[in-house]
Amino acid sequence: MVDRSSPPTRPPLSAASLVFRLAGIAVVVAVVAGAFAYVNGTFDPQRLTPKKLINVLETNNGVHPGFRRNHSKGVCVIGHFESSSEARNYSTAQVFNEERTPVVGRFALPAGNPYAPDNSVPIRSMALRFTQANGQQWRTGMNSMPVFPVGTPEAFYQFQQAQSPVPATGKPDPAAVPAFFASHPEAIPFLTWVKTAKPSASYVTETYNSVNAFYLVNSAGQRQAVRWSMVPVAQDAAGATAPAGGDFLEKDLVQRIAAGPLRWQLNITLADPGDPVNDASKPWPDGRKVLNAGTLVLESTQPQLNGECRDINYDPLVLPAGIEGSDDPLLAARSAGYASSYLRRTSEVSQLPAAKQEAQQ
Repeated sequence: MVDRSSPPTRPPLSAASLVFRLAGIAVVVAVVAGAFAYVNGTFDPQRLTPKKLINVLETNNGVHPGFRRNHSKGVCVIGHFESSSEARNYSTAQVFNEERTPVVGRFALPAGNPYAPDNSVPIRSMALRFTQANGQQWRTGMNSMPVFPVGTPEAFYQFQQAQSPVPATGKPDPAAVPAFFASHPEAIPFLTWVKTAKPSASYVTETYNSVNAFYLVNSAGQRQAVRWSMVPVAQDAAGATAPAGGDFLEKDLVQRIAAGPLRWQLNITLADPGDPVNDASKPWPDGRKVLNAGTLVLESTQPQLNGECRDINYDPLVLPAGIEGSDDPLLAARSAGYASSYLRRTSEVSQLPAAKQEAQQ
């Protein structure tokens, strides 16, 4: 649920690039300002803050200077999105109305340790930044799980606390996580999925889900609640599982993309009246209308330490006109948490000794 990158030194930016980057930062600041009003404790000192959230992730995963506090291990991808006609009546966003939109993305593991073995968790993530011709951006972070374990930032924080080491042993209390889930029945859909989930052998064959709900807004101002998924065109043989060893996902991705572009279909599921749009732990019933909004085409990879995705904060509330966030409280918490993580890791890189920065490259 938290920021996705890892930053070392770079060549100086050109004047044009610097202006473009500063403009992008201004957009991010404007979008996340409202999110901080929810989670930064300004109005309520007892409210969960981004600092507390990032601190508990560091407690559980360790501190790895210069890396994201969650989704630390990853790889950059470059490509574009080819829109279809199916979403155009629902949204004015250029990404659905232009033939092609450039994309910078990132695949990652949902953990805060950049050295974790790839088979340590069954979840994979995909983050994307679509840059429209009008300069507006759509950023989205998706995961291979169908629902989120809990529906509020506070419950997510408590879940992290249940996994924290206790002073007496220096290890997590083995009874804490079962006790947490026993008191949070909303986690049943997630736990049902986990029982059969296995670490996949490839990023390429996973379906990635927004989990949170958003709204598409058309030219008449009509709003349609949606969730979206990236569904892979490639499929492995039935029963394919992750190999032994710690670092196979990036190697597999590089090999596959070298053989030709990789594709996902963007499926947008339309909510029916009464479907929950403010709780990512609740799945929507089957049978909802699904739009084929177009095809994501990935054409190359880059190392995350010096690739284009390194300096991108994949804040899910950076949205173009025509797409709006729902009132799901997890969206505001993700936005603020990503920003807090981004500030920490970028300040760490500026303070690292030059030799260590070169080693990270």
